[in-house]
Amino acid sequence: MSKAVMQGRQIGKMYRDAGEELQILDGVELVLNAGEQVAIMGSSGSGKSTLLNILSGLDKPTDGTVEVVGQDLFALSEAKRAALRNAELGFVYQFHHLLPEFSALENVAIPQLLGGRPVAEARERAAQLLGDVGLAGRLKHKPGQLSGGERQRVAIARALINQPSCVLMDEPTGNLDQHTAQEVQALMHRLNEQFGIAFLVVTHDLELARQMDRLYVLEEGCLRQG
Repeated sequence: MSKAVMQGRQIGKMYRDAGEELQILDGVELVLNAGEQVAIMGSSGSGKSTLLNILSGLDKPTDGTVEVVGQDLFALSEAKRAALRNAELGFVYQFHHLLPEFSALENVAIPQLLGGRPVAEARERAAQLLGDVGLAGRLKHKPGQLSGGERQRVAIARALINQPSCVLMDEPTGNLDQHTAQEVQALMHRLNEQFGIAFLVVTHDLELARQMDRLYVLEEGCLRQG
């Protein structure tokens, strides 16, 4: 049986707004095993990004627990939670969030540098990954000199550099044209096979979602099999 790299149990999230209680998530259960690709769909405002933020330890649930590689995220100190997140989780968003003043190579190297790796080693690893995603000729280019698809591939390389157990993606193809989105989808599958990394993808893209091992729909605060 595959080992669970992420497990959410009875996750609840409630907000209070103008004296009203808004239940965004209600008893969400999710297990993501090593090497699995799982998609989560749902209407706008259904809580998909909130769930992803909780699963990654960026936001705290009102109820429930999240374990990453067997460690309870919210039983850790903020510093230890950040260290675990940097080591075990990668992140890709609809907007690439690359630092505009840095080259592709420097952007990809950042998580290794934050983890204390020597600069030369981080740069070598970043160059290797950029080659893996088809950008060996773009190492010195800054984000403003890259196309949308190239920027997203840089973001994917950055997410992979620490060889995480899981990469979380929030609308990774949402800002791309159809052809470029298909290229990114193909890249995700190839990297999944190559590195055995689990992918958890929040998306409105039904074509992408159907290519995953499992599909869930988030509605009325609960996850159901799609």
